[in-house]
Amino acid sequence: MSSPELADGDPTETADAASGSDAASPPETPCPVVDSLEQIGSRWRLVVLHELLNGESRFNELKRETDANARTLSRVLDDLQETGFVDRRLEEDSPVATYYSLTPKGESLAPVFEEIDEWAHEWLAECNA
Repeated sequence: MSSPELADGDPTETADAASGSDAASPPETPCPVVDSLEQIGSRWRLVVLHELLNGESRFNELKRETDANARTLSRVLDDLQETGFVDRRLEEDSPVATYYSLTPKGESLAPVFEEIDEWAHEWLAECNA
């Protein structure tokens, strides 16, 4: 395009052409942090995942350790199982017991929890002083 054609053209077209963007293109997808928080970011999911880092637990043990009510805990465990963070094992001996443990995907969050713990000790202690 020559200079006179640029001067007569729509300035937004010129800006779009210069930047290489297409006004009709879809917006960028959320970053991986946002995607991750959508899977693990609820308070109860984090509490349950953190508790299961200590090893396999029965439903009632998780209920007692997390202070979640049965309905909430059941929903959270179902969600975590559906997203691949938690395995459920049913032992049908008398009495019947359901055990929950982390999958390798869930266990891979251990370093994340360690970093959050370090951050909390550094920054949250200051707020409580």
